[in-house]
Amino acid sequence: MKALIVSTNRYRNPAPVMPVGACLVAEAAERAGHRVALLDLMFERDPVRALESALDRERPDVIGLSVRNIDNNDAQRPRNLYEELAPLMASLRRKTPAPVVLGGAAVGVMPEALLRYTGASCASLGDGEAVFPGLLDALAAGRSPRETPGLAWLEDDALVRSRPAPQWPLSSAAPGGRDGCPVPDYRRWLRMSSYRSLLTAAPVQTKRGCPFECVYCTYAALEGRTYRLCEPEGVARAVRSLAAAGLRDIEFVDNVFNAPRDHGQAVCEALARDRHGARLQSLELSPRFLDDELLSAMEAAGFVAMGITVESAADAVLARMRKGFTAEDVRRAAEAVRRHRIPCLWILLFGGPGETEATVRETLDFVHRSVRPQDVVFYNWRLRVYPGTELERMARAEGVLEGGRDGLLKPAFYFSPGMDPVRLDETLRRFAASHLNCVSLESVGLPLLPMIQRAASRIGARPPMWRHTRLLRRTLRLFDRSL
Repeated sequence: MKALIVSTNRYRNPAPVMPVGACLVAEAAERAGHRVALLDLMFERDPVRALESALDRERPDVIGLSVRNIDNNDAQRPRNLYEELAPLMASLRRKTPAPVVLGGAAVGVMPEALLRYTGASCASLGDGEAVFPGLLDALAAGRSPRETPGLAWLEDDALVRSRPAPQWPLSSAAPGGRDGCPVPDYRRWLRMSSYRSLLTAAPVQTKRGCPFECVYCTYAALEGRTYRLCEPEGVARAVRSLAAAGLRDIEFVDNVFNAPRDHGQAVCEALARDRHGARLQSLELSPRFLDDELLSAMEAAGFVAMGITVESAADAVLARMRKGFTAEDVRRAAEAVRRHRIPCLWILLFGGPGETEATVRETLDFVHRSVRPQDVVFYNWRLRVYPGTELERMARAEGVLEGGRDGLLKPAFYFSPGMDPVRLDETLRRFAASHLNCVSLESVGLPLLPMIQRAASRIGARPPMWRHTRLLRRTLRLFDRSL
């Protein structure tokens, strides 16, 4: 079969993200004996025209649409990114009778809603590296595609699923487990010069699966609750290979890099033994598993930045959100960070279950007392509600979520009934005004940011740009005092 995979994501805030999933699926389909082309729409000025040109050039038998984002997760400036699929689907229906398969993280979260919205033939659920080649095999052999594991489709106005697809192993013995770590050849599929100009790091996964129970999260639904671990030496080989190809800025995009704790340590030790020459970062660390031993291993491995997702420093909120750690864990992690040199981004989320004015003060007091001035605090408020999560059930029980007949495709947000949103916004703005290392989701969307990133790239700056938040805010205040 001849397949065209289209990475539909065009959202660039705070920086464009390389479509690792689409690239991995393309390479898996090729290894299964099919002919594959990949169209990345990230930098296309006219995505419909680019799609139609690719259809004329490739004449595919099957089209895969990879959908990363449903929306921008911003309650104050919402943007429905799924609406960008409508003109693409209209073009596909005009140009070709080929079946259209939806895939990607957004589809795993809302398969029924996106199938209804787009009218696509079916959706790929689970690991696309297993599902999509299986579908192509079935079509090539003349079998019904609905016998393929991991598919979903609409039938008699209801969502129907085939049997679950096997989870894609990540070991070196598995098909696609190249050298013990699934990393695609990004240079072959993507316009790397454009990503580099906006200081994008190459994504690498060291594991899949998430056993945690955060009330708002969809990772377990997407990847399963059981860990599938890459071999530490395989991760090191993959990093060395990317660095040798010129991709020296690398981000580990695991849902939690340092869980399980021993695996994160082993990966760092393998990287430290390998002279890879890369600059490493991960923005998804848990404070529960962060200590001096791991931080020392990360320094030896070549980490130049890290992020700790704490959401809150108040026990009442952490317990209601089922984060799996305590405020004391957060404080201990901050003490450890202060003893090391890796720049740190602290990620906070206000307005969640259990939030009150008192818990907000607890968290802001933690920032003021425990976060190093040279480190950065990124915060957002209001939580995006996804279907099937505990947060959806909590929101409906508390009467703060109505509707959802579209499967929550149109963004819905949770905000603690015990809070006044105007008062919280004023509190956070006052705090950020006196703490120049604090930045909000609103600031990340500033139109000047891409221009600043390009200028920084030209003078040799390396990612991540958030390390320069204090300097950027001082500079931007020359143009807008509210920043």
